[in-house]
Amino acid sequence: MIGFLLKKTLYDLWDNLLRVVLLNLGFLASLAVPGFAVGLASISPVFMLVAVLGFLWCFVYLSAAALSLKEVSDYGRFGFGDFFANVKAGWKAGLAMGAAAVFLFLMIWAVIPFYLSMGNLVGFLLAAVIFWTFMLCALSLQFFFAVRARLDTRMRKMFKKCFIIFFDNPGFAIFCLIHTAATLILSTFLALLLPGPAGALLFLDEALRLRILKYDWLEANPATGPAAKRRQIPWDAILIEEREKTGSRTFRSFIFPWKD
Repeated sequence: MIGFLLKKTLYDLWDNLLRVVLLNLGFLASLAVPGFAVGLASISPVFMLVAVLGFLWCFVYLSAAALSLKEVSDYGRFGFGDFFANVKAGWKAGLAMGAAAVFLFLMIWAVIPFYLSMGNLVGFLLAAVIFWTFMLCALSLQFFFAVRARLDTRMRKMFKKCFIIFFDNPGFAIFCLIHTAATLILSTFLALLLPGPAGALLFLDEALRLRILKYDWLEANPATGPAAKRRQIPWDAILIEEREKTGSRTFRSFIFPWKD
């Protein structure tokens, strides 16, 4: 399943290269506003307010981008009109995730150093607890925008489902977080234009989409007893239709698709 996930993400990314680059450009332009305002915050509190609002807007933007990229993951397309409609649909989720990101940042930037500064075993243990809490949240909430796009619009349900996905698929969640981190690091060599944040969001949506296929199969094929939790998921059977839709390509077809 991992191999197919990477393959489909690559194909969808290549087929929507311009859209992904434009989404990344929009995000970088949005990020420039709070970045510039933070540098001027010492001059006037107005700039600090601009920085906070700009920061929250970045998460609203990511929420709208995730809703738009869902169409790509579903073998479709999206236009600028769709994106602006998704801003209206996803602004609440963006603000909620922005608030969660601020909370997680404070955990790392302020709370952990405070406990470590205590210089004793109690402080170290509390810092360790906070760190692993942060990691749990990071592994779970990486799916937040994909959950909003695919599963639920109720805020409490969205957060709850993120944690359920992690606890049910811990190894997969760790892989996704590593992939996202690697994607963003590699994107710095292309000024975050490709794959960039949009590419990372597309991958996470593709990942959740395939996991939903697993849950659909489990619902259609219930089992009882101790062996139920240890069942092997028949990914080859589950992904037959997906593989047919995605197809396969050669390097030549990537560069010169009109020659196939």
